[in-house]
Amino acid sequence: MQSPFWQPELETLSAADLAALQVQRLRATMERALRSPYYGEALRRAKVTPADIRTPADIRRLPFTTKADLRAHYPFGFLTMPLRETVRLHCSSGTTGNPTVIFHNRHDLDSWANLVARSMYCAGVRDADVFQNICGYGLFTGGLGFQYGAEKLGALTIPAGAGNSRRQVKLMQDFGTTAIHAIPSYLPRLYDEFVELGLDPARDTKLRIILTGAEPHSEAARGRIEAMFKCKAYNSFGLSEMSGPGVAFECERQDGMHLWEDSFILELVDPETLEPVPEGARGELVLTSLDREAMPLLRYRTRDLTSLIPGSCACGRTHRRIARITGRSDDMFIIKGCNVFPIQIEKILMNIPEIGSDWLIVLDTVGDGDELIIQVEVSQEHFTGDLAVLAQVRKRIIHEVRDEVLVTPSVHLVEPGTMPRAEGKARRVEDRRRDRGG
Repeated sequence: MQSPFWQPELETLSAADLAALQVQRLRATMERALRSPYYGEALRRAKVTPADIRTPADIRRLPFTTKADLRAHYPFGFLTMPLRETVRLHCSSGTTGNPTVIFHNRHDLDSWANLVARSMYCAGVRDADVFQNICGYGLFTGGLGFQYGAEKLGALTIPAGAGNSRRQVKLMQDFGTTAIHAIPSYLPRLYDEFVELGLDPARDTKLRIILTGAEPHSEAARGRIEAMFKCKAYNSFGLSEMSGPGVAFECERQDGMHLWEDSFILELVDPETLEPVPEGARGELVLTSLDREAMPLLRYRTRDLTSLIPGSCACGRTHRRIARITGRSDDMFIIKGCNVFPIQIEKILMNIPEIGSDWLIVLDTVGDGDELIIQVEVSQEHFTGDLAVLAQVRKRIIHEVRDEVLVTPSVHLVEPGTMPRAEGKARRVEDRRRDRGG
C-alpha cells in the first residue's frame, strides 16, 4: 500500500505547476500576514499587495525579515490572530536579549508534522521502524518536531531526549531501534559509549538509518559517522523560524537536500548586496513560509550559507535541492584580515584519521597580535604517546589549515575525552580577543 507521505502529486510537480501553486499560496500568505502589526505596516510601506504577485520572482518586491525584526517586535508583533486561537509556541534561548518566538495554531502543527513525516519517508524511514529521538525536547524544535512527524508516519517512537549515552544504548538494544535522530557532534560520543561497553552498533543493534541536523557538518564528518555505525546518515535542514525540522531533507540518494517548495519559497542572495546569486554559487538562504497561519514569515534571512544543486534528482522528486549548509554568514570570523568559516577547519580535521571528533577554535590576543588556536582531541586509537607521530599530525594540521584559510594556526593536541562536552549543539569557536574586530 502506498504511504500518504509519498505524495507524487506534490513532490513531482512540474516547474510551471509548482510556480502556480507558490503564487497562489504566497498571495494567501500575504493576506494573512497583513493582519499582523508588523507586516501590516511593512507591506503598506513597501506599497505591494497580494494582487501584485504574478510569478514567484515577484517576491523580490517584498521587504526582507530578520532575526532583529523578530526580537524588536517581541512577543506579539508578528501574530496574525488572537492569542486564544494559538496552541503552542517555540522560541530561541534569548540569552542576548529578547528571544525569537514562533506561534502555531492547530493547522500549523499538523502541516509541520506532515512535512517531517514526508521528510523521514524520503530518507527511508517507514511505519514499521522503531525511531529513537536523541534530541532535546521543550522550546527547542528538534525534539517535538521529529516526535510528531514520526508518530504521523506511524513509527514506534521513543522520546529519549538528549544525552545519557548509556541509557540510549540500552533503549536501542531493548526495543530494537532501527532509526535515530541526533545532532552530528553527539554521535561520536554515543559510539564511544558502545566501545566502552564492548559493543558494536552494527552487530549489537538493529540500527539502519541515522538522521542528523541542527548544526552544519562536513561530508567528512558524515563519513566518520557512517563508518562508526555501519549505516547511512541522512542530512536535514530546518530552523525554528520556519517551524523547525522538515524544511529540507536528503532522500535515499544522498545527493543534496530537497527543499519542500510547496511549503516554502527559497531564494539565495549575496549576504552583502542582497542581490540573487547565480545557480550553483553560494549564497545566504532566504525563506518564505507558504502554509503557516498563526505567524507566517516573508523573505526571512536565515543567515545560513548554501548553494543550489543543478539538475534533477534520480529519485524523481522535482523540488530543488540545496547543498549541505557550509556555515552562517554571521558565524564567519576575521583573523589577520582573512575571512574564515569554522566548517573549513572541520573538513581538514575530519580527514585526518589520528584526530578525534571534538575540537575548538580559540581566537586570542597574544602580545600585539591575534592568534588562531586549534584545540583538538587525538583519537583513542592513535593516542599512543608516540611524540613523533603527534608531531607529524600537528605539522599536517598547521600546513593544511594555512593552505585553506591563509592563516598559520597554533595547534594544541589533547588527550581523548578531555574536551568539554555540551548537551546541545557543539560550540566550535571561542573568541577571547581584546579587540573583536579581528
